[in-house]
Amino acid sequence: MPDPRERKSAYREKRRRARERPCDCCGATPPFCWQCRKCGFTICTDCMNENVWGMSCNGITWECPDCGGQNGFGNQ
Repeated sequence: MPDPRERKSAYREKRRRARERPCDCCGATPPFCWQCRKCGFTICTDCMNENVWGMSCNGITWECPDCGGQNGFGNQ
């Protein structure tokens, strides 16, 4: 019988897979990445800080460079 501590819920597995997705800009796999809700474009915090001038006009939302979808920074 499998040990219950080794079994992970479907939610935890989904979150773990989302964290393992590499940055589409630099290819790094940091612990946190911004992700587009519409197409799944992933960008790490370092790349976001370098490119926020072209992806956001108000500092509250950012526009995905792949699909043009609007995503929030979560600060409002």
